[in-house]
Amino acid sequence: MDNPLNDPSEHRTPDLDGHEAAAGKMWAVYVTEAEKYDRGLVESWKSDMEGMLIFAGLFSASLVAFLIESYKTLTPDSSDTMVLLLTQISNQLAAATNGTTFTNIPRTPFTPLTSSLVCNILWFISLGFSLTCALIATLVEQWAREFIHKADMRSEPVLRAHVFSYLYHGLKRFKMHTVVEIIPVLLHASLLFFFAGLVAFLFPVNLAITIVAGIFLGIGATVYLLLTILPLVSTDSPYRTPLSSGLWTLTQNIPSIQWHLPSISPDSGTQASPVKSETM
Repeated sequence: MDNPLNDPSEHRTPDLDGHEAAAGKMWAVYVTEAEKYDRGLVESWKSDMEGMLIFAGLFSASLVAFLIESYKTLTPDSSDTMVLLLTQISNQLAAATNGTTFTNIPRTPFTPLTSSLVCNILWFISLGFSLTCALIATLVEQWAREFIHKADMRSEPVLRAHVFSYLYHGLKRFKMHTVVEIIPVLLHASLLFFFAGLVAFLFPVNLAITIVAGIFLGIGATVYLLLTILPLVSTDSPYRTPLSSGLWTLTQNIPSIQWHLPSISPDSGTQASPVKSETM
């Protein structure tokens, strides 16, 4: 009769069970941490997109109200046409009464003001950016929900770990973070075009109001530019704009600029210190 202790498989079973249990615990810990990180990332995206959608919707509605008024300046005013016709009728009656010859008043072709063209162009671009921002924000919310749904489809820790890793690498590969960062850039650009169009809209109305609006627009643009550049000068600055990260990446590829930025160490060549890079 064979002794069970002489069977090699019997000796390996406890070790294999121990390794499988340890591996299961390891994957469970990985899944827990990955799920916590991914859910936090996706939830932050969703909350940001909800705020973007609300703001873009309200802003687009307000902008449409301005466009309804400004669009009228691109077409002839019906009241002016009516006044011209009444003037011609009055002149015809006066000529018939006095026995004089009636001379028809020539009609000059309508040409919109340059300020009206500039205003409407800027406002239509602004509306396009705002609606595009709302569309992309809606898509990001949908992608975020699908990301969580696909990750929760598997119950085994090993499979869930592979799914989390696979999906996250997909986010990195297809630059999902960049897409999310583009949305506020579009919204800020939309606001900039709106205020620039507002200055053009006020130009034929009153020069003093136009100058005041232009001054405030210049101050706002200057502050925005300073907030964009400030993180490059001091990376611990809490003030930044969506363009700051892109500008930082651009400066890393231009050696002539790197040596003039205090936030980049010349001793490290073309790379910034790890802590400073992480802050961007």
